[in-house]
Amino acid sequence: MRTGDYSGLGSGSAQGTGAQGSTSSFFVDEALEAAITEGMRRSEELLIGELDKGEDFLVDRVAHLAKAGGKRFRPMFTMLAAQFGENPEAENVVTAATVLEMTHLATLYHDDVMDEADKRRGVPSANARWDNTVAILAGDYLFATASRLLAHLGSETVAHFAETFGVLVTGQMRECLDESGLDLQQRIDRYIQVISEKTGVLIASAGYLGALHAGAPKEIIAAMHRYGELIGIIFQIVDDIIDISSNTDQSGKTPGTDLREGVFTLPVLYALQEDSPAAERLREILVGPVTEDALVDEALDLLAQTRGVERALEMVRDLLAESDQVIEVLPDGAAKESLRQVARYTVERVG
Repeated sequence: MRTGDYSGLGSGSAQGTGAQGSTSSFFVDEALEAAITEGMRRSEELLIGELDKGEDFLVDRVAHLAKAGGKRFRPMFTMLAAQFGENPEAENVVTAATVLEMTHLATLYHDDVMDEADKRRGVPSANARWDNTVAILAGDYLFATASRLLAHLGSETVAHFAETFGVLVTGQMRECLDESGLDLQQRIDRYIQVISEKTGVLIASAGYLGALHAGAPKEIIAAMHRYGELIGIIFQIVDDIIDISSNTDQSGKTPGTDLREGVFTLPVLYALQEDSPAAERLREILVGPVTEDALVDEALDLLAQTRGVERALEMVRDLLAESDQVIEVLPDGAAKESLRQVARYTVERVG
């Protein structure tokens, strides 16, 4: 379960940003789309400008993933959250968006080392192109650069981000814990907690900081924080459903990747809870990583015979309903409708 890259979000490119992010997938209002696109352009300019500083050997490595592209979802969400404040175009909104994207990029460097990944965003991962030491140090340098920008945003933001970063690391460590002593329900509870901490937390921070630095009221800041967390959780569950239920032509991914790595995601855990012949055979197969293609295919076929995916989608629908309730406090308009579009897009990816 590789979390948090949002590489499947949107299509096309944010005009002039150099990123691969899309705005047109979400926005129903041309003026709002123009404002978000301009905010993303400013954030991208700051991001690349900061990463291009320093020694050539350093720039080459720390800007590697940033220049490979990405959807820039966190900056986009920061700009969208800022629309609910009095000053949505504030410079601090742009700085906050850039801090979040830098932090996200840093986690990707570290994730690829932990996962022994060969590729990221269609290019060789930093650990594959150079080595693990370079990848780790590049991620550390990104954290340092983000911290320098963060210092300009005030003590409240620094305190918030310190807590956010603590949650992010906690989620990464929690995912590494031994699960052998847990029953299936405990493993499901841990799964939800991990994706909230690893994927949800930076989206939540984007909502919080965008609204905060645009001057939004406290209740709106809190709503955007929770809404961002829910979006992250929904996206990751849907991504894990796609991993076992879509074909490569639809998703661009190899089905069963998580199974091959011995990672049991929500639809798999739900399937294993069943008292059925298919679930019984799954329990026999999934005693660890499944490396043989024939066994992976059999496991995917067995999963399709259970209610694992259906139950995971039921949770997604519950979370989607909660997200609708969370933003009831927001004023009606194009920005609020765009938030709903973001949530629904994450679900529609299942196909």
